[in-house]
Amino acid sequence: MKLLSDSGLSDGRRLFRAPDEGSSSLEFITAGLLLLVPLVYLVLVLSAVQGAALAAEGAARQAARVFVQAPTEAEGFARAQRALAFGLDDYGLGDAAVGMTITCVPQTTPCLHRLASVTVAITLQVDLPLVPAVLGLDRLARVPVNATATQHVSRFWSGD
Repeated sequence: MKLLSDSGLSDGRRLFRAPDEGSSSLEFITAGLLLLVPLVYLVLVLSAVQGAALAAEGAARQAARVFVQAPTEAEGFARAQRALAFGLDDYGLGDAAVGMTITCVPQTTPCLHRLASVTVAITLQVDLPLVPAVLGLDRLARVPVNATATQHVSRFWSGD
């Protein structure tokens, strides 16, 4: 006497079951792509934003340093602009929308005097990678990055 299983077959197979041979590799590739593509894009976005943050911080620090070492304010502004351009070009952000403000404490005229604090603030907009320029999406897909640096004018500065 043969015992029948739930499906009615003696060898344990079920009726009307489609064969699954070969579909696990397709499922693995599909699931891998669905998970891998967003992960790769996340890495690209984070590296672009981190690079912009490092560029802004380095450019702000260097601009503040060269400003306080300049003999005059006009020369200091020119040197700070060059330091900003050099710092952003070094990270490949030479074409980014950048703003730089220089403030002095105490707010006296001239800005460069002994023991004054000079603060350089930089704001830039970093474009997210792989965003098309269709319907203005490239303008919407930007991340603002801000950096500030403060340097003190030397107590031995002789420009007074």
